[in-house]
Amino acid sequence: MTNKVEERVRLFDLLMIAIGAAAYAFALIKFNIANQLADGGISGVTLILKGVFNFNPAYSTVIINIPLIIFGYRFLGKRAIIYTLYGTFMLSVFLWIWQQVPISIDLHHDLFLAAIGAGITGGAGSGLVYRYGGTTGGTDIIARIFERFRGVPMGQTLLWLDILVLFFSLVYIDIRHMAYTLLYSYVFSRLVNFILSGTYAAKGVLIVSSKSQEIVDQVMTVMERGVSILHGEGGYSHQDRPMLYIVVSPSELHELQMLVGELDENAFMTIFDVNEAIGEGFTYARPNRHLFKHAG
Repeated sequence: MTNKVEERVRLFDLLMIAIGAAAYAFALIKFNIANQLADGGISGVTLILKGVFNFNPAYSTVIINIPLIIFGYRFLGKRAIIYTLYGTFMLSVFLWIWQQVPISIDLHHDLFLAAIGAGITGGAGSGLVYRYGGTTGGTDIIARIFERFRGVPMGQTLLWLDILVLFFSLVYIDIRHMAYTLLYSYVFSRLVNFILSGTYAAKGVLIVSSKSQEIVDQVMTVMERGVSILHGEGGYSHQDRPMLYIVVSPSELHELQMLVGELDENAFMTIFDVNEAIGEGFTYARPNRHLFKHAG
């Protein structure tokens, strides 16, 4: 049962991977290639082939990726293989399409704007592909193989492969363009991380108080938020002490602080970022909070 759920191919995933591949391809054609900005990974290799031999990246993407996918299929699950093949194919298709569409983004030869535009567009697209379980093949597979047989972490392999590709990109771009490529890479990675971490940020709060039950009652009644009670122990007194764990939206944080402060001004609160909150009140339906409650 579990394997069937894990291997299920979802049409919505395929749609989002296609949209992500379209955005990433747009960035490569309309920003990177148009302004001579390089890239890391297999996409960077296709840009080198384009810059040196004028080889169409729509074709080189498939030519380079397909052998890697065949070689690495044993390290990927059924769904991962399907999504990788699909993501690679969609990237190649949209690389071809955007070369045919006569859209020109006039940045007045400003490489700073080109790097920012490429990072935002490409990072958002690539982030969507990764978020919904896809990849565009390439170095991800190589990294998996090194991790399996050499014990090298994937992140480390991907970093060194990117550095290697960027170094060889100097055969067709100069140092100035490489500097802006590094800016593009930074913006790109930040957008990918942002999308993978989730767009609905929340605040997690741990509360230690002598009036825990009163706080629980008020949070559940007034704020209509759930509370988890964790059982802790004082490091000095070794007495049992309940800890309250609450997740709220950023806009509700001040309300929670005021509520706790009114009930126990000596309460100890720890507040931290929650990258993504999934469940009732965040991604599921939540009862409406009414301004006026009926008595009785």
